[in-house]
Amino acid sequence: MNTVKKMEERLQALAPENIEILDEGGKHVGHEGAKGGGGHYDLLIVSSRFAGCSSVVRHRLVYEALGDLMRNEIHALAIRALAPNEI
Repeated sequence: MNTVKKMEERLQALAPENIEILDEGGKHVGHEGAKGGGGHYDLLIVSSRFAGCSSVVRHRLVYEALGDLMRNEIHALAIRALAPNEI
């Protein structure tokens, strides 16, 4: 299973209404983190779980859901975590 699929699977814990993950690895060829196998990703996730949460709390929820992927398969992750009324 590729990293994007693993990310999508784990993020289901946040009951998302929408998930869009863009693999930006091609933009970072030769980058130190890419050499170690970690990818660069851009994430848009929309979930009612983010309602009333600060951006710090939203990011923590995403990091917790992704777990060990953040230490190995993901080197960089840009996160846009929104509540449904923020779209």
